[in-house]
Amino acid sequence: MNQDTKQQTADDEAAGAVAAEPVREFAGPMKAVFVAACIAISIVHVVANLFGPVLSEWLTGIKFVGLHFAGLAFVCALRYPLVQVESARGQRVVLAFDIAFGAAAALATIAILASEDAIYARGVHLAAHEWGLAIFVIVAALELTRRATGWIIPLIAIAALTYVSWWGGLISGVFRFSGLTVETVVFRSIFADEGMFGIIGNISASFVFLFILFGAFLVRSGAGDFIIDLARALAGRFTGGPGFVAVFASGLTGTISGSAVANTVSTGVITIPLMKRSGFPPKFAAGVEAASSTGGQLMPPIMGAGAFVMASYTQIPYLDIVAVSFLPAIVYFLSVAFFVRIEAKRHNLVSTDEDSPRALDVLRRGGPAFLFPIGLLIVLLMRGFTPTYAAAWSILAVIAASWITPNRMGPRAILDALSLGARNMIMTGVLLITVGLVVNVIAMTGVGNTFSLMIADWAGGNLFVAIVLIALASLVLGMGLPVTAAYIVLATLSAPALHILIQNNHLIDAIASGSVPEAARMVFMLSDPEALTRLAAPMPVAEARALVSATPQEVLSLVYDQVLDPAVVTAALLSAHLIIFWLSQDSNVTPPVCLTAFAAAAIAKTPPMATGLTSWKLAKGMYLVPILFAYTNFVGGTPMEVMLIFLTATVGVYALGAAIEGHMEAPLNWPLRILVGAAGVALMWPNTPVLEVVGGFGVLAILAWSIRQDRRSSASGTASGTA
Repeated sequence: MNQDTKQQTADDEAAGAVAAEPVREFAGPMKAVFVAACIAISIVHVVANLFGPVLSEWLTGIKFVGLHFAGLAFVCALRYPLVQVESARGQRVVLAFDIAFGAAAALATIAILASEDAIYARGVHLAAHEWGLAIFVIVAALELTRRATGWIIPLIAIAALTYVSWWGGLISGVFRFSGLTVETVVFRSIFADEGMFGIIGNISASFVFLFILFGAFLVRSGAGDFIIDLARALAGRFTGGPGFVAVFASGLTGTISGSAVANTVSTGVITIPLMKRSGFPPKFAAGVEAASSTGGQLMPPIMGAGAFVMASYTQIPYLDIVAVSFLPAIVYFLSVAFFVRIEAKRHNLVSTDEDSPRALDVLRRGGPAFLFPIGLLIVLLMRGFTPTYAAAWSILAVIAASWITPNRMGPRAILDALSLGARNMIMTGVLLITVGLVVNVIAMTGVGNTFSLMIADWAGGNLFVAIVLIALASLVLGMGLPVTAAYIVLATLSAPALHILIQNNHLIDAIASGSVPEAARMVFMLSDPEALTRLAAPMPVAEARALVSATPQEVLSLVYDQVLDPAVVTAALLSAHLIIFWLSQDSNVTPPVCLTAFAAAAIAKTPPMATGLTSWKLAKGMYLVPILFAYTNFVGGTPMEVMLIFLTATVGVYALGAAIEGHMEAPLNWPLRILVGAAGVALMWPNTPVLEVVGGFGVLAILAWSIRQDRRSSASGTASGTA
């Protein structure tokens, strides 16, 4: 099976795992049409992102986003059929309808956007034909999203549109909304900055598309095989090595993949059988692959589409986001690797991958095509170039570097990569355009502010409770929404509240230390007449927290800039979004709906729900790291602070994993499990240096005892065998 066929199979399995219907298989002339359309879409995106502003108005702004959707709508209608039918005649009828529907969606999108100036000239009133075009475009987006991802997102969008135009005025309470005219809703859905072709759509058409295209070029150049071979070379011969291969390979694949499910099916077909052959239980092997592949979306530099949306929402440079995300992602992958090591020692597994390649040979054969483009991307980003510019040059670097490897990319391979990039973008692109309908309603109605206030109210000012509430919300949303959509919706609704609570924690620390400037103390007097004298000296943390809780948010908003360093405010904002982004990933591995775990179960031939529970256990780092974002300087701290948090967190997650499993290098009895669990909690407990030191020494002492027990057991077994 060649590289193209393997990648096509993986893509189809991934798409089928998350789509409402299986993807359509093409052959003959229709395959040529589909591939040609995908190639054209990729070329248009590359040209528009590099030269759009100087070539045409249709290659920039809202009109280019419209072209982006138009192209993806056509190929989406081809790839995801309206219905599945068995008869050949029925299939031809459905195909003819899908071709017509996709073409109509594309033409209607272009036509309504071409009418923009005329609509404004009429005082933002739609003519009869424009009503038809706009409504058809909205319906087409909902239908294509239904085909690609299922019913949940379209139903949420329909509920949002009808809320703002109809039933919002029929309810009472904080969510009552008197309503807007249907014409206003339709117009804003198309033309508003928060609508279908606004901010999120622009992110999809620029950053996300080019980075997914970059990943497609890497895959076509043989990077997928290189990653697997490198992982086997580095970890294959260790105890539990095949499990480490899965963790390492999925982490690296995550740098070029925008989908946890695609990550699972592309690497899992190799790593899961490898783990099973070495003695890992099939359910555990599938869980390792699912948990590791989920972490792939947390690993810089690409991080799926979420990092680009985050950069747009927060106005924090993309490079800053990926820079602070690297060490937390390493903590997550180490947490999974620790479970692998513990499981291997428990079952006394040795590596069966004796034919794993030499690392030097792997690097010499495939390293340039993978490492040079990634390195160039990072360098260009560090030099201040835009992500789209950096991605475009990195794509050229993939082509050039491939010529010093066995997988040289000629014209055929380049066209294959262009087709693969557009094909991989279909689901994400259509999804992000449709999510714009929901985000637009949230912006028009102020529901986001209301929801944030409700979270703050329910949490009672407690940051931890707020995080738990958001985690529950992300789990429920994730049952029906892909990760990116879940993050967008949650970030729009809850990020403001979370940002405020994190800022308040920093403000409480400043008040407790007595470092509140006089100007800020005078502002506090608006709610507390004695604040001028009370805040002149340090006060107990509990009293500072009570003061902040009793102060209206309007007053606190005037205080932040005077008390907190701007860098602290920015770090708090980024921390809030990273918490939501991380928690949005849990739907991949948490039952009852965990598509990544289900995909791994299909490969391992294990019960899907039991596999989901195993992957959920192995992905515990996904819940621990957000706590560090909230309560420590893991984001925005000095290099020394960040490295210290990284080290303590690494030891802490190992200790907690050992406590859960009851095993280190040797079995742990219940008293030791309790002790190592307590030590792990102490290491993860934020801003407690004494507890961290005590916990660290406790874990090391128990680990030393465990290693000694393991050696005694091995020596005893050897002696018995000799006798």
